[in-house]
Amino acid sequence: MPTTSEPKLIAGNANRPLAEAVARRMSMHRGTNLGLVDARVERFNDQEIFVEVYENVRGEDMFIVQPTSNPANDNLMELLIIADAMRRSSASRITAVIPYFGYARQDRRTKARTPISAKLVANLIAEAGIERVLTMDLHATQIQGFFDIPVDNLYAAPVFALDIMHHFKGRDDIMVVSPDVGGVGRARELAKRINAPLSIVDKRREKAGEIAEMTVIGDVKGKACIIVDDICDTAGTLCKAAEVLMENGATEVHAYITHGVMSGPAVERVTNSVMKSLVITDSIQPTDPVKNAPNIRIVPTAPMFAQGVMNIWNGTSVSSLFDHETLNPLYEGFYS
Repeated sequence: MPTTSEPKLIAGNANRPLAEAVARRMSMHRGTNLGLVDARVERFNDQEIFVEVYENVRGEDMFIVQPTSNPANDNLMELLIIADAMRRSSASRITAVIPYFGYARQDRRTKARTPISAKLVANLIAEAGIERVLTMDLHATQIQGFFDIPVDNLYAAPVFALDIMHHFKGRDDIMVVSPDVGGVGRARELAKRINAPLSIVDKRREKAGEIAEMTVIGDVKGKACIIVDDICDTAGTLCKAAEVLMENGATEVHAYITHGVMSGPAVERVTNSVMKSLVITDSIQPTDPVKNAPNIRIVPTAPMFAQGVMNIWNGTSVSSLFDHETLNPLYEGFYS
């Protein structure tokens, strides 16, 4: 089948600015204009989603950029319907670029008679005709095993390492902190990259959304603590952990969170907290309150996703993007 010599990007409405940024980065690398495929993704009066593609995609290598963030159900359905439109238009391969994978926190049965929604979503994605997934910082890495198609899971840690080395250059009082025992692996990975010690905040919940007790494991006295996690939702746990660290002698607290869900009172909590800064990525399109918050900073993921898309299209290694030294030239200008 005839194909163009370039990959093609199409975007839903979940995070169009990120999709456009990925297209711009790819245009710079390829030396040609790689705009988003012309299409409309809209709703009928009863909120049914409708997709119409205005360009020929027959035989093309298609990449759909669509995080399944809030509203998760709408954005997931957009992804599935766009994929169906691509499949029925004879695209040669369909890759879903999902910077934030919704339903990832429902990755196991925590109680009797509860679903494993992450597995259900994986089934829906595969059945829609998507043949590969590119995502970032899955809440649980075993979710890759829920798919019967290839899944490339990128990590924010290399980008965070570049950011920390730029903003905390020359400091030897840095300590990386995991906000719970389950996130130790993620925090340890970042601590190794920046050659910093590791501490843990052990939290015990009475019920969902409430934290009964927090205990710091490790000596944080006199340290500038950097909390590392994958998701910041209502920011209750994060702000409480920052308070506990300060009570245990930390000189300052910062946080690096991959996915800034930032729902409900999150922005207000972070603004009024003891944290000096919260750094998130743009995997989820930030709202105006998030953008305007004085102690919230957003780092771009477009350079990494653009390179990931090109590596998949070229058939070259995606795991090379796990190294911050590989990403350093991609972020030249951000941290130079």
